[in-house]
Amino acid sequence: MEKRPISTRLELSPDPYKSSKFFTFPEKPSDIFVVLMRIGLFVCLIASISLAIYSAFSKPTGWFPYPYRSVRKISDVDSRPTNISHILFGLAGSLNTWRDRSRYSQLWWDENTTRGFVWLDGKPDVDTLRPEVSTPYRISEDWTRFKYSSSQSAVRIARIIYDNFKLGLPNVRWFVMGDDDTVFFTENLVSALAKYDHNKMYYIGGNSESVEQDVMHAYDMAFGGGGFAVSYPLAELLIKILDGCLFRYYYFYGSDQRIWACVSELGVPLTRESGFHQFDIRGSPYGLLAAHPVAPLVSLHHLDYLDSMFPNKTQIESLKSLMDAYRVDPARLLQQSFCYDRSRRWSISISWGFTIQIYTSIQMAKDLQVPLQTFRTWRSWSNGPFTFNTRPVTSNPCEAPVTYFLDHVEEVGKSGSFTSYKKFVAEDANKCKTTVGIDNIVVSAMKMDPQFFSEAPRRQCCEIMDRGKLKNGSLRIRIRKCRVRETITM
Repeated sequence: MEKRPISTRLELSPDPYKSSKFFTFPEKPSDIFVVLMRIGLFVCLIASISLAIYSAFSKPTGWFPYPYRSVRKISDVDSRPTNISHILFGLAGSLNTWRDRSRYSQLWWDENTTRGFVWLDGKPDVDTLRPEVSTPYRISEDWTRFKYSSSQSAVRIARIIYDNFKLGLPNVRWFVMGDDDTVFFTENLVSALAKYDHNKMYYIGGNSESVEQDVMHAYDMAFGGGGFAVSYPLAELLIKILDGCLFRYYYFYGSDQRIWACVSELGVPLTRESGFHQFDIRGSPYGLLAAHPVAPLVSLHHLDYLDSMFPNKTQIESLKSLMDAYRVDPARLLQQSFCYDRSRRWSISISWGFTIQIYTSIQMAKDLQVPLQTFRTWRSWSNGPFTFNTRPVTSNPCEAPVTYFLDHVEEVGKSGSFTSYKKFVAEDANKCKTTVGIDNIVVSAMKMDPQFFSEAPRRQCCEIMDRGKLKNGSLRIRIRKCRVRETITM
């Protein structure tokens, strides 16, 4: 065989640097882009394989966080029973209303324990803020871009839950919304919410008392003035859809109706708590307060539009009287009890911390628990209908119950209380001689356990002391738990 020259063999042998066309060095400048693309594809292939292998054998580390990732940290979660520190309030206010309405929050807000803010539509000046009011404020942002048909402020108020959530405050279990004229009874609010698992999605509140309002808005909507609560998991999901939802429901009137519609899109129904009071009524709230349901009093609203709760007192003075009783025995406030003076054939209804009614005839419990209609509907000022039964108020003053109002409350040790109620005589009832000599009624009671409402609640019983004999013009009554087989049948 003919031997080739060494130079020829070298030219025909494979060049190690030209063994693959993938890495062929470009002979033309125009081929540089093609080479770079090939190198990029190769790097991406290697990176993808490495990422897949690492993901298969390691725990997730959250490389790709979702939008609106939860601001809750592991260190924020505690296992204690729900208390006031777990609630974050969001109050809807405005520069036009806050100075006057802050009188209400001043009654219940405790700067040492209460967390939250009143959200305003602009920066207040010195004249807008009362120096004695401790409720902190924040200014709403990014709300004027939303479409609306009737109320732009309703959009802003609907976004308060978004604004509160994005603050990222620790240990929040419940976001509670209300108006700047909503009065909350915070210990009772805690009792109401503590019944529910805050790790699940809850939307809790009450609807309107006036059917015309529920028909106009929704029966299964929590009315915002009475306040409503949203659990953390629901709030976390709600804020993801809220802005888009506000655009979809631009034609609604109120902020609470917008929130209701958005919560409905998440499939969460309203959980009703009868202690939230929108008070969509006109006139006197006396009948409702004197026959409160067996539930903790959580909130009151629209008090500027109602007659004063106590005669011869302003509404703020009336609230202070209620608060005096509330601070002694929060859970018992407005809880109704019935008892009978069999010798006189009297029926007695007690709304603890507020009023006592003495009927000089036998009234059944099924009737006493029905509110006297001392009020009218919110919008049309008509006689109904309401979302509960009512009793008519008699036109004969001598057939009306004799009423007594809270005059004094006193704590007895750490577990009991005395409350005294003073007779109120209307001008047109002076000719009636019933219950002459009973000027005051003194009621003793043990403090009610806040857990009372978390089980199967039962209205407590009362009994007339000393066989109905008067002491210094006062009738003495004791409220206690009903015995197992006890009834109050006359």
